[in-house]
Amino acid sequence: MTGLTRRTLMAAGAAMMAACISTGAMAQDAQTLRFSAVFSEQDIRARMMERLAEAVADDFSLEMHYGGTLFSQGTELVALQRGNLEMGNIAPQDIANQIPAWSILTSAYLFRDADHLMTFFASDAGAEMRAMAEDQLGIHILGPTFFGTRHVGLVPDRKIETPEDMAGIRLRMPPGEAWQFLGESLGASPTAMAYAEVYTGMQTGAIDGQDNPLPNVENMRFYEVMSQIALTSHLVAFDLLTVSKTTWDAMSEEQQASFQAAADEAMAWSAAEHQRREEELAEFVREQGVEVYVPNIDAFRTYAQERYLSAPISADWPEGMVERINAL
Repeated sequence: MTGLTRRTLMAAGAAMMAACISTGAMAQDAQTLRFSAVFSEQDIRARMMERLAEAVADDFSLEMHYGGTLFSQGTELVALQRGNLEMGNIAPQDIANQIPAWSILTSAYLFRDADHLMTFFASDAGAEMRAMAEDQLGIHILGPTFFGTRHVGLVPDRKIETPEDMAGIRLRMPPGEAWQFLGESLGASPTAMAYAEVYTGMQTGAIDGQDNPLPNVENMRFYEVMSQIALTSHLVAFDLLTVSKTTWDAMSEEQQASFQAAADEAMAWSAAEHQRREEELAEFVREQGVEVYVPNIDAFRTYAQERYLSAPISADWPEGMVERINAL
């Protein structure tokens, strides 16, 4: 009995060791890539990342960090550059902070809609802008993550029809020159504030409002503390799904191709979901007691474009790029 028990235990121990070795080998095969974003777990883009993670699971394990819990808004790009992060959802405004020419892609009323945005990034003009960022910053841009069209949402109940009506409005914008100028181009007084603080900022009166697409308004429950949304449609909102160059270059050509294909599918799915939700959410927000209306878009567009073209921020824009984008 004792001998049998000893043999049984030895056999069981060998089996467990073999299982541990096998599990360890599998874990080593699937490289862990940490992903950081400021959007929440409820965001459509979180499901986009889940789709991507499933598609690349044979080679990579994506470790998700949402809500700015790993790196705060605006710091993800530097983390990628320093090797402290493998993947991030990067705002084009953060790229513009380091490459002024990129501020053209952050300007108001540049893209007509999501399809125009996607067409641009698939074009030669888009490839040139991507290469500029990749060469100078040491990153690889997988593509744009469209997340809706930005509108102005306010706590005060004064009606907004033109940019002049925005005078004195403390409009929350993310930190950074490109973001702040966007707020100015709407006629507002931009106030820098992290995304996670916006709800409390409006609730306490620290800010008068924010600008975000309707899916974000739903996810963050901003409608609970706002009285109105003016559908200014001033920015086709997108971030950039980005991989550090070190991580990308370490992949084989086959891995790069399959990873890019999986990312393309996930980003296209996310864009379609955002467009579908935008169509539904205006009525949802109205049902929550928030007034939703369309102001004088022509007045906003004219005001914004004049501000950009007459300001130093447009001095570094690539010559002819606006015309190339308009022609797409």
